[in-house]
Amino acid sequence: MQVQSDSKPYDDINITPMLDLAYVLLVIFIIMTTATVQGMKVNLPKASAAPSLAQQTTKAITVTNDGKIFLDTVPVTLSELEQRLVQQRALTPEFPVVVRGDSQTQYQNVMDVLDLLGRLSITQVGLATKPLVK
Repeated sequence: MQVQSDSKPYDDINITPMLDLAYVLLVIFIIMTTATVQGMKVNLPKASAAPSLAQQTTKAITVTNDGKIFLDTVPVTLSELEQRLVQQRALTPEFPVVVRGDSQTQYQNVMDVLDLLGRLSITQVGLATKPLVK
């Protein structure tokens, strides 16, 4: 005796709602990560693609082509930069720093900032670059 059933199991799954959700989350992620790193506009050197340190507590240190240093968007000297980083480290012991150096700046200016970060034992340091376009 055979049992006939009119209900057949689903052979495929409708993934359209899941893709809609994925695209919305992707757009939100892109907007939030690009809005977290602040700084002055500089002409960044080009490099290959690599993971970034973009997070909410990321500090951006910008070295312009004329040697001026900015912490986020505030102009500072090396001693002021050291004081502000010590204050930030007291609040958040492990925070990432992104160093943005203009491609026309002198290498020594960027090295001064990197030496300062090394003296303060800040280990989460990233160098901002433009992706290499082929």
